[in-house]
Amino acid sequence: MRVLEQGKQQRLVEYLVDLQKSNDPILTEMEDVAKEKQFPIIGPECGRRLMTFALAVGASKVFEMGSGYGYSTLWFARAVGPGGEVVHTDGDPANTESAKQYLQRAEIIDRVRFLTGDAVALLEDDAGLYDVILIDIDKQDYPKALAAAVPKLRVGGFILAHNVIWHGAVADPSDTEKSTEGIREYNRRAYSHPELVSFTDPTDDGLGISLKVDPAVRSTLPI
Repeated sequence: MRVLEQGKQQRLVEYLVDLQKSNDPILTEMEDVAKEKQFPIIGPECGRRLMTFALAVGASKVFEMGSGYGYSTLWFARAVGPGGEVVHTDGDPANTESAKQYLQRAEIIDRVRFLTGDAVALLEDDAGLYDVILIDIDKQDYPKALAAAVPKLRVGGFILAHNVIWHGAVADPSDTEKSTEGIREYNRRAYSHPELVSFTDPTDDGLGISLKVDPAVRSTLPI
């Protein structure tokens, strides 16, 4: 396996970041706010992936577990199109209000349903079945988020989980923080789940990608 020299690797990273940036002025504004306020968002590289997976399965219903001020929501709302629905969840009403303002300006607020509270409980109480579910909440809660998400996802849909590399901490056995242990356990369960086919995209601190399949199909696969 070829290993890039450090300088070449950095140039490649910069090239890919520039290649994948958004041309939407509202998304760019939201990225600038995140940088200024040190607010964690998925970023344009990951946002492009969320949008692409939603488009790939013809998603019309998306549930976000942890939406912040609506950055990922905007990417998904573009993907589901008119008549689609994205459920935005956040525990902070101020974030929800900010999201409403951004999505109103983007003229896609009619595609979004806003819920405030604990994302896991909100999904468990929801009667819907979804095409895509995003997990981006407190990392120690990822395992219970996965348990809540699988029954609410249709076969052929995706669970997408942000930060599953967790700045490399998942590979450090000396790191026993609750957040790190939560991510490790999430990864273990996602890869071994009888209804999921999973892999990890290392972009932007790791995006966990899990496709829901029939258990009879899963049992025939070399995983």
